[in-house]
Order: sequence, then structure tokens, then C-alpha cells
Amino acid sequence: MYSAQVSRHVQAPPSAVYRALLDADALAQWRVPDGMSSHVHEFDAREGGRFRVSLTYDAPLGTGKSAAHTDTYHGHFAKLVPDEQVVEVLEFETADPALRGTMTMTTTLTAADGGTDVLVVHEGIPDAVPAADNETGTRMALTNLARLVEADERSG
Repeated sequence: MYSAQVSRHVQAPPSAVYRALLDADALAQWRVPDGMSSHVHEFDAREGGRFRVSLTYDAPLGTGKSAAHTDTYHGHFAKLVPDEQVVEVLEFETADPALRGTMTMTTTLTAADGGTDVLVVHEGIPDAVPAADNETGTRMALTNLARLVEADERSG
């Protein structure tokens, strides 16, 4: 198991970013890497609330962790600090023992330079998940998050 972190500056206030972290419709738009689509099965955005999400490759070439072309994960919100931090504990739904195990994803928001610095720290990532894939997927998701909340700020 290993840990990783990825950060990005977003031109929107922490409150806007925090809302997008806890909104199922927003999450389905931004927390999905390029070339995949998202389905939110369950999403109870409160401490202790559960979630379940599937990410499916658009092209049949991608290999999923849970099914042939799908990664499904579930978990719960361990800690919510409004406009500052979201801590999620999650795991892949898989029969592969190399991909099993509980991971913690901590997203920390810090007001900076007229926007928000977003830091995502993943802990307990199974070694079978290539570090480069995890980093690339997280960067894509943060780019999508920035695009979503920055557009909302411009139109709001």
C-alpha cells in the first residue's frame, strides 16, 4: 500500500468547492477521469453517510477493477469540516485480493490567491493500482472540478 497527493488551484471560493465535493450531481460530473462515465448509486453527504459510485470506461478497451470495464467503490464520509475538509474512507468492490483494502481520501481546501488550493491525499492505495494511473486520474478529476466550480462562479 502507498500514499499519494495531488493539488490544484481553483479560481472559486472554498465554499463553492466544498459544495461540489458534497453534491452527488456535481460529483458525477467532476470525479470521473477522461474516457469514463460516472454513476452515483448512493450518496448521503453527512459524517457517517455512505456513498457508492461506479466509473465505467467509455471504450471497451479499459479494464475495470470491479467488472470488465467498471470500477465501483463504496465507503463513508469520516469527517466533514465545512469549507475546509472532506475525509472519505472507501474501498473498491472487487474479488481481486490485490485491489482490496480500505483507502482514505482527504481533500483539504485552503483559501489562496482569490480562490482555493485543493489538496487531495490518498492513503492506503493498493500496490496493484499503478501510482501513475492514480495521479493521472486525480489530476483529471481536479481539472474537471475546477472547470465546474469556476463556470458556476462566472455564471452565478
